[in-house]
Amino acid sequence: MSKVSLFIPCAVDAVMVAVGEATVRLLARLGFDLEYHEEQTCCGQPTITAGHLDLAREAARRFIRIFEPDEVVVSPSGSCVSTIRHEYPRLFADEPEWQQRAQQLGQRVYELSEFLVNVAHIEDVNARFDGKLAYHQSCHVLRALGIEHQPQILLQNVKGAELVPMNLAHECCGFGGQFSIKYPYISEAIVGDKIKNFLASEADVLVLSDPGCLLNISGYLHRHHPERQVRHLAEVLAGSI
Repeated sequence: MSKVSLFIPCAVDAVMVAVGEATVRLLARLGFDLEYHEEQTCCGQPTITAGHLDLAREAARRFIRIFEPDEVVVSPSGSCVSTIRHEYPRLFADEPEWQQRAQQLGQRVYELSEFLVNVAHIEDVNARFDGKLAYHQSCHVLRALGIEHQPQILLQNVKGAELVPMNLAHECCGFGGQFSIKYPYISEAIVGDKIKNFLASEADVLVLSDPGCLLNISGYLHRHHPERQVRHLAEVLAGSI
């Protein structure tokens, strides 16, 4: 399998460009033939969480039409992959034809670490980082997709790096999309606890696999601990730190 279609989520495209660039560099360096559909847009996750299901179905139909011809689709966003794999079939519960198309596509859409370890059988990407890394297990990546060990396997094989444990690494960072907007004080308290555990781990960099968590945690660090770093897994594996 050499050809990979890239799904770069809207948050990455608009705000976290470095994550998309790192994903491209990493996969290209590993020898994959990359395809990017310029007409791609949002998967519809924000409209689903906001309850606008008619708009979400429109976004889902558009996504399916664009990516349906592809054999493999890879994304650096676990929450978007979860939306496609789990939410699309629910959106089309009353439309059997679209539900079947959604289910078939969902089986070919992968989060980055899931694709590398489970599909391409790559555990060492020849990356290097001299320092200590801690890993935050994002909710959608861990709970919705069941991806727990794949990112850590990749990080353990980064040359020069030490993957250190972090207390309560599996707990939410407080983002949750609409949750952080509707309940900002609760969200900040949750992310504050996450950062306390990060600091206690004495890691140089906190690594994660979802852009939403990256946005939330990087914002908190910028305000309170600007000297500390949080990076997406793709950035670490591509040597972008």
